[in-house]
Amino acid sequence: MPAGPPEPGGHRPKPGTQTVDRSVAVLRTFEDAARQTPTEIAHRLGLSVSTAHRIVHALHATGMLGRDPQTERYFLGPTAAILGRLALERMGTTLLQPELTALRDGTGEAVSLGVRAGDEVAVLLHLPSTHPLRYDQPPGDRNPIHTCAMGKTLLAFGDDQVAMDEPYRRFTPSTLTTRAELEAELARIRERGYSVNDEERLAGVRAVAAPVRDGAGRTFAAVALQGPSVRFGDDRMPELTEAVLKAATRLTDLHRHLS
Repeated sequence: MPAGPPEPGGHRPKPGTQTVDRSVAVLRTFEDAARQTPTEIAHRLGLSVSTAHRIVHALHATGMLGRDPQTERYFLGPTAAILGRLALERMGTTLLQPELTALRDGTGEAVSLGVRAGDEVAVLLHLPSTHPLRYDQPPGDRNPIHTCAMGKTLLAFGDDQVAMDEPYRRFTPSTLTTRAELEAELARIRERGYSVNDEERLAGVRAVAAPVRDGAGRTFAAVALQGPSVRFGDDRMPELTEAVLKAATRLTDLHRHLS
């Protein structure tokens, strides 16, 4: 089998990695599409229909994908569900949910727990606000790491920096688009111990986040409060920040006992 086209920068993928990369890409299309045909997947990923069929059939054979015989559409299967549940349990995140619930109930605002996934933040757990006007991001959602409070927290207290090329994608006038801007912001976050998203991803949405550490002291996740700026005004931010910091400390302590 040919090694495949060169990657950006002139490097060719290692033998076998192209199949793995494509299989992962196929699975990730189900993050925002519940049921799809192989042809639809092929069009979304720029694959040939025959290649998409081959990958989908292989994933179906392992249980990673299920298939509706009437519509011939595929969906995430039992193996994916089991692995996802086990991953959450072994990361300790499901046992952290009572603390997240207490944070939501104490503030009335939406709470999220997220982890780094490359140059994105993947939402592991989300508890919606009790208010009709709210910001929701269900588990599985991904946000560019430079645009959100959880992402900047993970960058500030983690080991790996952003690999994206400059300028970073702009979403609002407040988005940080250069490495210099981001590094300056990360230094401020490390100094004060928390991060703020001031309408950098979506106009009218603010958030505050703090790091959650494991038994070895490494930051493995971030916890955030998120909501409309009309409820996240400067007068209320100290209260919300204190609540997030206390919750992050309790989550860290709990995770250390579980580790």
